Amino acid sequence: MKMKLCLIYNYAQHYRSGIFKLIDRTFDCDFVFGDNMGDVIKMDYSLLHGKITEVHTLKLPGGLSWQPIISQLFKNYDVYIILGETRALSTWVFCILSRIVKPYKKLFFWSHAWYGKESKIEKIIKKIFFRLPNCGVFCYGNYARNLMIEEGFNANRIYTIHNSLAYDKQIIIRKSLKELPIYKNHFGNQNKNLFFIGRLTHVKNLGQLLEAVAICKNNGVNYNVTLIGTGEEKEELQSLSKRLDIGNQVWFYGPCYDERELGSLIYNADLCVAPGNIGLTAMHSMVYGTPCITHDDFKYQMPEFEAIVDGVTGTFFRRNDVDDLSSKIEEWFVVNKNKREEIRLACMKEIDENWTPYFQINVLKKYLNK
Repeated sequence: MKMKLCLIYNYAQHYRSGIFKLIDRTFDCDFVFGDNMGDVIKMDYSLLHGKITEVHTLKLPGGLSWQPIISQLFKNYDVYIILGETRALSTWVFCILSRIVKPYKKLFFWSHAWYGKESKIEKIIKKIFFRLPNCGVFCYGNYARNLMIEEGFNANRIYTIHNSLAYDKQIIIRKSLKELPIYKNHFGNQNKNLFFIGRLTHVKNLGQLLEAVAICKNNGVNYNVTLIGTGEEKEELQSLSKRLDIGNQVWFYGPCYDERELGSLIYNADLCVAPGNIGLTAMHSMVYGTPCITHDDFKYQMPEFEAIVDGVTGTFFRRNDVDDLSSKIEEWFVVNKNKREEIRLACMKEIDENWTPYFQINVLKKYLNK
């Protein structure tokens, strides 16, 4: 008999549409989604055929939350995948009740899991929480998986599932991309182009990128910078670029939601630089063949840093060390002077093999029926 799956998630993020659609096609699955996640765009529910229940996420003091999901435990589901967030009180209750009244039902978490910066109290809480699901945890990366194993978790119950974006759409676009003088036309020079794509927020430390470019300029090496996106740090970054006397080297491109346009911008850039946590930016950059630099303090990273293979698809600099960042940028272009196409193919290969909905669905198919 075919198993009946229920996926309980905090929100139907549009950038997760690829994996949600593939789960919908592969399994007999119903979906329970939270109703709000700030300014993150919601996916189009009509893309899914399974039953969709949208529940209200109640925000509680101390960063805690509650979703009315307990009733799902008493419905005709064989397997549950729940987003594993320690601050979601409803998840605690759901899992504890499951252990008591429905122990035969399979329960998995899907989670970032471990970061490596947890306090003693956080470790105690997480060691209890991540043992609640009776079938284990799907975590985004091997770094988190290895940390959990070091903390005493059973390696056979932790499964690396990675992450993905709108891969199918991106592959179609990628096939049509070609080299264009986008940056030469804008800046009026042949300088290498560094770029960042994402929200211009404090946590991304983009001022460090501008400071590093200013250091390179003082060393006699000029780079262009293109910032694709907007956010609360935009005006400060504009002022900083002027103070550093690199205003004419920085292009505040603004927000762009046309994937074909983004693909061309990324494909024709030379290096993505993300001084803060790199997150989904790494996948977006590399699927179109552009390598990445980000910081090396992995406990303050997002899981997607693992797509960066040092010296192959990018490199790392010492966190918050602007001098080291400037050195790594210069070094990258010296060492890889005539290897742009080789690096482009290596970046694409890393995403194609490890960071797609198809990689993720194969992991789910392998372990959901264990």
